[in-house]
Amino acid sequence: MVKLPPVLVFTVLRLLAFLVPFGVMMLFPVFRDLYWLAAVFAALIGLSLSVIFFRKPLAAVSEQVERRRRTSTVVRDEDVEDAAADDIAPRDV
Repeated sequence: MVKLPPVLVFTVLRLLAFLVPFGVMMLFPVFRDLYWLAAVFAALIGLSLSVIFFRKPLAAVSEQVERRRRTSTVVRDEDVEDAAADDIAPRDV
């Protein structure tokens, strides 16, 4: 079985949490004229669903981001300054 990246899973879940309520509300005639109000309500519903039900996917995304941050090469200011000073310093030939 293919393991999907946590970011993709969380993104799809968040989009569905917005699009499904928005689509349901657009079925009502009142929201066809006030589509922006349907979008606001769908965003609030999606945010609420995300906070309540999507804790595990959010934790997986957070772990992935933290793991990537730890393994990335960190360039310190001192190293950049030393390298620049070495390039500028006159060299004996």
